[in-house]
Amino acid sequence: MLQLIRTDSGNPDFVSLVKLLDQDLAVRDGGDHAFYAQFNKIDLIKHAVVGYLDQRPVACGAIKPFSEGQMEVKRMYVHPDYRGKGLASEVLQELEKWAGELGSRACVLETGKRQPEAIALYQKAGYAVTENYGQYIGVDNSVCMRKDLPQ
Repeated sequence: MLQLIRTDSGNPDFVSLVKLLDQDLAVRDGGDHAFYAQFNKIDLIKHAVVGYLDQRPVACGAIKPFSEGQMEVKRMYVHPDYRGKGLASEVLQELEKWAGELGSRACVLETGKRQPEAIALYQKAGYAVTENYGQYIGVDNSVCMRKDLPQ
């Protein structure tokens, strides 16, 4: 059973999982990686979740304030050895619950067209594609999504 802990970006297990995420994204994004990397700094993240199986960190995700009443989902990752077990869904549900507790009415996120499994995860969780926002406006590879949270 996945044990979820709420933490922040200073958590060493979160940091190590994000490093693996960045390595994966560098391959997937290719020449676009530097553009995306500038928006994925974790030093100011105050709301991160790390998932553990048998005391091993295997999954993570984070939320950060986006606009009034909205949080942005960031840094979602599951170690490749543990994919396909629903762990990302559990992390995402915990992040959404936390966002609601913080007074958010919705979550937004950006993912890439080269991450079809992420798009499928978010659609299954009730996220809908929306117009690209902020720094992603006009970026062809970006897919922005939004979900209203239960009130």
